[in-house]
Amino acid sequence: MRPRADPAGPGQESVWAYPRPAIAEPTSRRLRIVHRGVVVADTVQGVRTLETSHPPTYYVPRADVAPSVLRPVDRRSFCEWKGWAVYYDVEVPGERLDSAAWSYPAPTPGFDLLKDHLAFYAAPFDSCTVDGEQVRPQPGGFYGGWITAREAGPFKGGPGSQSW
Repeated sequence: MRPRADPAGPGQESVWAYPRPAIAEPTSRRLRIVHRGVVVADTVQGVRTLETSHPPTYYVPRADVAPSVLRPVDRRSFCEWKGWAVYYDVEVPGERLDSAAWSYPAPTPGFDLLKDHLAFYAAPFDSCTVDGEQVRPQPGGFYGGWITAREAGPFKGGPGSQSW
């Protein structure tokens, strides 16, 4: 059963107007991740993926990620749109965040923009912001969307949303 879309207010995008299949597009919004005082990532040259019922997932160019924080791990997953993902722990002095970032080293056609970019789950970090606004993580812990005041839901990931 498809839920009812929340009404989109001024300046909002309804995630129910996002396409299926998913798309990737450049964004100039400032994406910033900070943990334990370390700037993990900071860019205005990101990419966002959009898919019906999901808040945007933001990808940061590898060049805009702190060079010493990523540790490859033996984990992979498959996305029907983007292909095979590989994962990274994020390590800052005194703390390791398990599988907190992922990338698509060989994205499928149509998602070439994701090559050499990384996405980050928002939940483990002290601060993940879009244009200075603290994000809320997409519910459920599986998906990596970032929710701001700009998106109207409801959002896939919470209880009862598996079949959306």
